Amino acid sequence: MRPGIVMKFGGTSVGSSTAIRQMGAIVRAAATREPLVVVSAMGGVTNDLYALVKSALAREPLEERVQAVARRHEDAARELGVDFACMAPLCDELRELARGVAMLGECTPRAHDRIASLGERLCARLVAGHLALLGLPAKAVDAWDAGLLTDRRFQGARPLPSTEASIRAAVGGMDGLPVVTGYIGRTTQDEVTTLGRGGSDYSAAIFGAALGVQEIQIWTDVDGVMTADPRKTRAARRIASMSFAEAAELAFFGAKVLHPATMQPAVRKGIPIRVLNTFAPAQPGTLVAASNAPAARGVKSIATKDKIAIVNVVASEMQFQWGFLAKIATAFERREVVVDAIATSEVSVALTTDADAPLDLLASDLRQHAEVEVIRDVSLVSIVGEELRERRGFAAEVFATLAELAVSPRLVSYGATGNNLSFVVEHAQLARVVEALHAQLFEERST
Repeated sequence: MRPGIVMKFGGTSVGSSTAIRQMGAIVRAAATREPLVVVSAMGGVTNDLYALVKSALAREPLEERVQAVARRHEDAARELGVDFACMAPLCDELRELARGVAMLGECTPRAHDRIASLGERLCARLVAGHLALLGLPAKAVDAWDAGLLTDRRFQGARPLPSTEASIRAAVGGMDGLPVVTGYIGRTTQDEVTTLGRGGSDYSAAIFGAALGVQEIQIWTDVDGVMTADPRKTRAARRIASMSFAEAAELAFFGAKVLHPATMQPAVRKGIPIRVLNTFAPAQPGTLVAASNAPAARGVKSIATKDKIAIVNVVASEMQFQWGFLAKIATAFERREVVVDAIATSEVSVALTTDADAPLDLLASDLRQHAEVEVIRDVSLVSIVGEELRERRGFAAEVFATLAELAVSPRLVSYGATGNNLSFVVEHAQLARVVEALHAQLFEERST
């Protein structure tokens, strides 16, 4: 077969028998476009599998947790009229893997990935069974059987250079409608890997790019990419279209609709991505394409990241600090700490990162070269849009709004791309900052 579109359905879109019926209607309506369907685990199941691993390591009773995962799928199968028999062996595998972890008292990244993969593998069989009952020639396919091969970086694997060719060969030889597991792959040594949390979006883009489809659809539980997190401002509204560059900035700076890695294969092949709502399929969603028309450039959205920290690093000796930045970068690399935003001067650097990162160890490493302060309970606000730097008075408009709120940013970073202006505020100030900025940048502009 040669799919025309890739349709990826996230955890909420397959989270219950009701949701699966809804997604089934969407897939059936798109059947003439020859879709390849990619599915996540049922909503919450991946977290349940992670919790099972923790219980196994703590040598707590396991059967109840295994039964809960099995029962979730068995109940949905019964409600949909799907035969659970094709899923039962995977539940047995889960039980044996959990017992092995408990017996050894450790869970290697390789074992963790194999356990985590079972959520998607169970869901693919459940969804394919339902689509078959709708009269569609659906078949559950584990990602490796569809050609997705990865390196051995467990819990964050990346596809091998040969993957595109192997996907084309594998999918091209299939009949019917493949329902492929997102999030997972396999090495050439037959080891199961995962692409990292949120990796089902990435899977969809990998398959879409390899197969040269017309469009990659990401079906979720919101109407598209929004001008702000609807949980932080009720005035948030759907964005009709945006560029890959804007979507990538939003994903990196905290927007939850698209996974940060999703765009990479699509950008490389120029394949548009459309973000759609499973529970409101008539909505047009958000189209993410290579570039914006000139009239569509400007502010697009306000992204936020909670649970971050600032790491302030000041050189101990105030002059001639050549190599200072290199030493900082080496410390962050050693502890595998990812930086979100950065502000520098000759002798100091301020960086933001995840508050759950190993910051105590990082600070200890950095104190060999500098004075270090870690500031917690702060949040990152990023205003994203193409050509912000060319919008006269834009930064003044933003900081005037903050001044009216008596908010002083702890760090300010104007992205090198010119597509984002980011700053850090106290977490307690975040809600009113987003409300005020959204009113200033979007609501007043539209009146």
